[in-house]
Amino acid sequence: MMDIQMADRTTIEAGTDTLHAVPRGRGLSAKLLVLTAIFVLLAEILIFLPSIANFRLRWLEERLGTAAAVSVLLVQDNAPNLPREVQDEVLRSMGAKAIAIRDGGVSRLLVVSQMPPQVDEHIDLANVGPLEAMRDALDTLFFGGQRTLRVFGHVGESEKEFELIIPDVRLRKAMLTYSRNVAILALLISLFTATLVFYAIDRIMIGPIRGMTRSMLDFSQAPDDPSRIIATSNRADEIGVAERELAGMQQRLQRTLGEQKHLADLGLAVSKINHDMRNILASAQLMSDRLGMVKDPTVQSLVPKLVRALNRAVSYSEGVITYGRTQEAPPSRRRVRLYQTVEDVQGLLGIEPEGSVEFENLVDPNFEIDADSEQLVRVLTNLCRNSLQAMAADTESAIVKRLTISAERNGSVSRILVTDTGPGLPQKARENLFSAFRGSARSGGTGLGLAIAYELVRAHGGTLELVESVGGRTVFSITIPDQPVRLEEARNNLRRPA
Repeated sequence: MMDIQMADRTTIEAGTDTLHAVPRGRGLSAKLLVLTAIFVLLAEILIFLPSIANFRLRWLEERLGTAAAVSVLLVQDNAPNLPREVQDEVLRSMGAKAIAIRDGGVSRLLVVSQMPPQVDEHIDLANVGPLEAMRDALDTLFFGGQRTLRVFGHVGESEKEFELIIPDVRLRKAMLTYSRNVAILALLISLFTATLVFYAIDRIMIGPIRGMTRSMLDFSQAPDDPSRIIATSNRADEIGVAERELAGMQQRLQRTLGEQKHLADLGLAVSKINHDMRNILASAQLMSDRLGMVKDPTVQSLVPKLVRALNRAVSYSEGVITYGRTQEAPPSRRRVRLYQTVEDVQGLLGIEPEGSVEFENLVDPNFEIDADSEQLVRVLTNLCRNSLQAMAADTESAIVKRLTISAERNGSVSRILVTDTGPGLPQKARENLFSAFRGSARSGGTGLGLAIAYELVRAHGGTLELVESVGGRTVFSITIPDQPVRLEEARNNLRRPA
């Protein structure tokens, strides 16, 4: 036992050291920092899409506005007469291939350097929707650079429509520069925001949680040490409530462990005392048997009382020792003929056919139950002994004293009924039924018989309950289900040759 406790303590300490040694990079704070940065970047991406679309439209509007200003000058100065070098210089400065103007339904090509063979995209700046603008911006950003755009629309209050034929090389380059700047700015904002959130959450929440975790681990190493109880703060939020509840739970657990230790020490002492007391009482029983052979009338009148007192003391000692066992062995279940088991119980109880108590075994001789025969005998013996002791209190000869055991089956569930004609259980005994040292129906009893019987029946997966208890009739019911059939085992049995 000492080796097991030392091994458990070593395991706890190892677990504590492992948790305390968790690096910052794998803790909750680091995860919170990374997640905050990622979420801010995702928000920046959602903002970036309309931003880059707006940048593209503004860039094209600026070029079209410049083309409109140049067009007005060219119309006034009679552009067709301008030298080719001047026209190329004008278009080169704008990065365009041609400039045209539409007035009154008539289009006029003002300046052209090299007309491309085809135009890849026509853009009406006055009729571009938000979704279309974002789609076109992403298309230019990722796949542009070698396309020719025709941009047209009205500029300012002018009724004339201006057109511009321009490659998208400079547009894509400007968009890439803008995207790089936005990405750097978004990264800085996300890191700054994540750092602020990290320090705020770490101070407000993660730090106190880490303290509570450390307190729980420290408390688990030495639950009897009052200094291991967490020190609470005056916070009014959920963390403060959790700290106070944890402190209260540790205090209650500490008190409970102390009480259990005292009870365990007391139980060990009582078990040792009862063990020695049982040997002493056994010797006293032998002497009482010899006293019974003395012919003195006074001795003969006192011997029965002495024997009953000794039997009660022996029964009490055996019950305490039995209940004090650390754990009952699991039931070894077999098919048992209940009728013969009840006959064995009758023999153990010492009920004579000519005695004052009638014993009726109403179980069908062919009735079978799936149970541990030894544990079932203990259950029935405890119940029957309680019934006999209850009926023994009635000294009037006209009162019927009958103990009956019957059984019935409902599908895969067996039910045993133990019925007596005793005075019934008092209210206090019914309130503490199946509780050791509290559920006794008679003065000086311990209630250990019912407590032991209850535990044995529960080990079978069944129930023990009081069905009825009135003057002249008390019924206990034992319900035990059959063991479930394992499908694979049943298949193997069916496959075996006959």
